[in-house]
Amino acid sequence: MPATADPDALFEAFSGWAEERGIALYPAQEEALIEVVSGANVILSTPTGSGKSLVAAGAHFAALARDEVTFYTAPIKALVSEKFFDLCKLFGTENVGMLTGDASVNPDAPVICCTAEVLASIALRDGKDADVGQVVMDEFHFYAEPDRGWAWQIPLLELPQAQFLLMSATLGDVARFEADLTRRTGRPTAVVRSATRPVPLSYEYRTTPMTETLTELLETHQAPVYIVHFTQAAAVERAQALMSINMCTRQEKDAIAELIGNFRFTTKFGRNLSRYVRHGIGVHHAGMLPKYRRLVERLAQAGLLKVICGTDTLGVGVNVPIRSVLFTALTKYDGSRVRVLRAREFHQIAGRAGRAGFDTSGLVVAQAPEHVIENEKALAKAGDDPKKRRKVVRKKAPEGFVNWSQQTYEKLIAAEPEPLTSRFRVTHAMLLSVIARPGNAFDAMRRLLEDNHEPRGAQLRHIRRAIAIYRSLLDGGVVERLDTPDAEGRIVRLTVDLQQDFALNQPLSTFALASFDLLDPESPSYALDMLSVVESTLDDPRQILAAQQNKARAEAVAQMKADGVEYEERMELLQDVSYPKPLEELLFHAYGVYRKSHPWVGDHPLSPKSVVRDMYERAMAFTEFIAHYELARAEGIVLRYLASAYKTLEHTVPEDLKSEDLQDLIAWLGEMVRQVDSSLLDEWEQLANPQEETAEEAAERADHVKPVTTNARAFRVLVRNAMFRRVELAALERYDELGELDAASGWDADAWADAMDAYWDEYDDLGTGPDARGPKLIQIEEDPRHGLWQVRQVFADPAGDHDWGISAEVDLAASDEEGRAVVRVTAVGAL
Repeated sequence: MPATADPDALFEAFSGWAEERGIALYPAQEEALIEVVSGANVILSTPTGSGKSLVAAGAHFAALARDEVTFYTAPIKALVSEKFFDLCKLFGTENVGMLTGDASVNPDAPVICCTAEVLASIALRDGKDADVGQVVMDEFHFYAEPDRGWAWQIPLLELPQAQFLLMSATLGDVARFEADLTRRTGRPTAVVRSATRPVPLSYEYRTTPMTETLTELLETHQAPVYIVHFTQAAAVERAQALMSINMCTRQEKDAIAELIGNFRFTTKFGRNLSRYVRHGIGVHHAGMLPKYRRLVERLAQAGLLKVICGTDTLGVGVNVPIRSVLFTALTKYDGSRVRVLRAREFHQIAGRAGRAGFDTSGLVVAQAPEHVIENEKALAKAGDDPKKRRKVVRKKAPEGFVNWSQQTYEKLIAAEPEPLTSRFRVTHAMLLSVIARPGNAFDAMRRLLEDNHEPRGAQLRHIRRAIAIYRSLLDGGVVERLDTPDAEGRIVRLTVDLQQDFALNQPLSTFALASFDLLDPESPSYALDMLSVVESTLDDPRQILAAQQNKARAEAVAQMKADGVEYEERMELLQDVSYPKPLEELLFHAYGVYRKSHPWVGDHPLSPKSVVRDMYERAMAFTEFIAHYELARAEGIVLRYLASAYKTLEHTVPEDLKSEDLQDLIAWLGEMVRQVDSSLLDEWEQLANPQEETAEEAAERADHVKPVTTNARAFRVLVRNAMFRRVELAALERYDELGELDAASGWDADAWADAMDAYWDEYDDLGTGPDARGPKLIQIEEDPRHGLWQVRQVFADPAGDHDWGISAEVDLAASDEEGRAVVRVTAVGAL
C-alpha cells in the first residue's frame, strides 16, 4: 500500500503489483483504473473474460489507500462468498467482511462483500450518512431484473457520497446512467467500453443434425463445447444421447477417473452423472447438487471434459472454461410464453466462448430448428434432380412453434443489449428505514419517489402506494407524528425498535418468534409444530410444492376411483387437494393479528408448507424423498431448502425453546444436509473463521465428509428414522418396498408379508403417530467395539401390549462409507 493516496502513485503501485504477477493490463483495464484512482465514477462495459475483476480489485485498493469503506455487491450469495475469500487472500482476513442476510462476518471491515439487497437496505437506513465511500456493483445488468432490480437502483439514488464502479459485459446504452451519476455524486463519470475481446469470437449457423455438428466440432479441435439448452430435462437427455459418441481416449478417461478419485455419487442423478463425466460429458444446471456442479467445473478447468450439456443459466460468475458455445435453439420459455432470445441474453451466453490464456479464438454455433434440418437432409438426399426435389414432403414446424432462422441469429449477433429498464418498488421496509433516519422523512421520501429512474406515470403509482403504507403504519401505531421536530430533525418517528439487521434476514423471523409461544411444549408434536412455524416463513420451493401437490392429487384420484366417485365430481374435488400445510389455520390467524401491529410483514406473505416435516414424518432419507416425489432434476433445490431450514432452526429458535425432540430433529437435519453435500454448511460455518486455502484444498474438504457416526446424536436419529420407515411401510402393507429396502438382509417381500401376517392375526391396526415414533418405543444398544449397534423398534399396537417389533443391527463402518444408517433386519415378530 503506497504511503500516499495520490492517483499516480496508486496507479503505479497497483499496475506494478499486477506486473509482478505476470498480468499485462489491457487498454480498457488501464483506462478504467486511471479513472477509478482519480476518484471518478466508472461504468465498465467490456466483454466476458476481459478482466473486470482485476479493475474491481484496483478500486478496492484505491479506497483502502484513501481510508474509505468500500463495498462489493453481486446478485447471488455464492458469488459474494467466493469474492469474499478471494479478497481475503488479496487484502488479509482482517480487512474484509461479508454481509449476505444469513451470514455476517467482520462487518466493521473496510472492504465489505454483500448482496445488492443488503447494500440497498443500508442505503435506505442511513442514506448520505452511511459509511460507504465506494461501491463496486458486479453484474450490473441485474438492474433490469423484474423482482430484484430495485436493489441495484436504490444505492445509486441514496448514496451521493460514494464513488461507483458499475460492471457488466451486457449493459447496452448507459448514457442516462452516466448523466445521472454525475448529477447525484458531483463526480465525473467515465464510460469505459471495449468491443474488442481478448479472445475474439466467430459465428456459424448449422443445418446439420446435432450429432454431426458436434462430431465436426470435436474433430476440428473446437472442444470443450457448451451445449446450451432451455430446460434442465433437455440438458440431461442430451448428455444421455451423446453417450454413443466416443469422446475421450483411454488416457483421458484414466485422468478423469483419477481426478474423481473417491468422490461420493450419493443419488440416482449422481450415479448417472458419474457415467457421463467418465465418458467426457458434463452436465451443469441450477437443479444439481452444488458438489456435482463443482465437480463438473473442476473437470472442465482441468481440460478433461469435451462437452458440457447445460441450461442458459450458466451461473453468474461460474468458472466453466469453454471454447465453443452451441445453441440448441434461439427461443426460450420465460414463464409465460415462448419468445426469441433477447440480445442481452444471447450475448451473456455467447460471451462464455473462448478461454483467455488457452484459445486464440472462440466459436459460437446455432442450430437451425429441427424440422428445418430434417427438410435440408431430405433435399440433400434428392440431389440436384428438380423432379425428386419437388416430391420431397417438407416437414412442418410443430403447432405453436416460435420459429428462428439464420436471419434471427445474425440480428442477435449484431444487436446491442437492450437498454436497462428501471424496476423501482415501494415497500413497508423502505418507509420504515427512511423514517428511522434523522431528519425530515417526508422530504427524504419525496426525493426518493420523485427523483428515481421511473417514468412519471410509474412515479405517481409509487407515491400512492407510499401514502397507503404510511397511513397503515400510522393507524397501526407503528409511527407517530410529532408536533415539533425532535433533536435530530424528525417530524415523524417510529414507536418500535427495529433490529440492526432489519429486512436483511428472514423477513418473517420476528413473526416466528412471536408464534412459538402459541405452541404447547407438552404436546407430542411440539418439535414438529415448531418446525412448521419456521417452514411457513421460508421462501417457497415451487418445484417441491408442485411435486407434493401432484402426488397428493394422484393419491386422491386413486382413492376416489376406488370409492366410485364420478369423473366430473372427481375433477371438482381435486381443486381442493393441495400440498400439506400443517397448522395452516393457527398460523394465518396469528399472522393476521401480528400484522396489525407490524404492518410491514404484509410485504412478505406467510406460506405454511411441509417439506422437512414431511420428510421427517415419513422417516425418509434424502434419496428416498427425491425418488418419492420424482425430483431428480431438482436435487439442488431440495438441498438448498433443507439447508435454509436448518440454518433458520439453528439461529431463530431460542435455546430455551429447543426441547430434546427438537434438538434431535435439528441435529438430524444438519447431518443429513452435510452427508448429502457438505459445501452448503461447511462454507457457512467457515465464514465465521475464514482461513486461506487453495482451490484443491477446498475441493478436498468438500469431497471428504466427516463420518456420519461422528455426530452421535444425529446418527441415533438417523437410526430411529430408518427403523420407523420400516414401521410405516409395514403399516401400509407395502411389502415390495420393504423387500427392496432389506434385500441385503435377506428379507424379501414374501418374508415381510409372512412376518406381518402373524401380527395382523393378533391386531387390526399399527400406529404411526407421534407416540409411535417416539424414543420410548425404540431400544438402541451401542456396541462400537464390534462396530455394530443392536436395535429393537417396538410396534405401537392398539392394545398397548408393545410385544411386537423389528430387531436389527446397525453396521457402523458401512454407515460411514455410505453416509446413512445402514440397518440390517434380523427379526420381525413378537418378543
